[in-house]
Amino acid sequence: MNNKFLYLLTAIITVFPTIAAQAAQVELGVFKSVDAPEKNCPQKVVVTEQNAPYYEGGYTVNGQAKLGSFAGPFVIASSDLFSVTWVANLKPAYRQCVAGGGIVKYDNENYNSPSHLRIRFNRGKVFLILDMTGKRDANNFTPSITKKGVNNGNPTWSWSGTD
Repeated sequence: MNNKFLYLLTAIITVFPTIAAQAAQVELGVFKSVDAPEKNCPQKVVVTEQNAPYYEGGYTVNGQAKLGSFAGPFVIASSDLFSVTWVANLKPAYRQCVAGGGIVKYDNENYNSPSHLRIRFNRGKVFLILDMTGKRDANNFTPSITKKGVNNGNPTWSWSGTD
């Protein structure tokens, strides 16, 4: 009986990190401007976020946006302690798009919290914004942006909080 229990425990420990490490699909709804409802815009934008391995006292979420189907390459336009904004030129089919958006689903679940990821389409460009303003962790601290970059023309980020 002890050997079966140890085998089961070993199997759980081996499989659990794989389950926890799966990336979540983050769907950002795209809402056309009332001033330009006829313009061609993507219907939605999907990026990924993934929990990094747990460490005592906190957590980290890593993200990336592969948006080459309608724009690119991205560069960092601005950043500060609370936010980072990436910008890219839209591809010709979407250059007239005027819209904004935010998270509507997180890992296929409806998302009703303040959106820390937002998107804006305007003047032939797309802006992806990661913003911790208004977000809080378990100890009522504002999470920190710990990484902001571009990898192969795609926005990448990490943010961390306390637990």
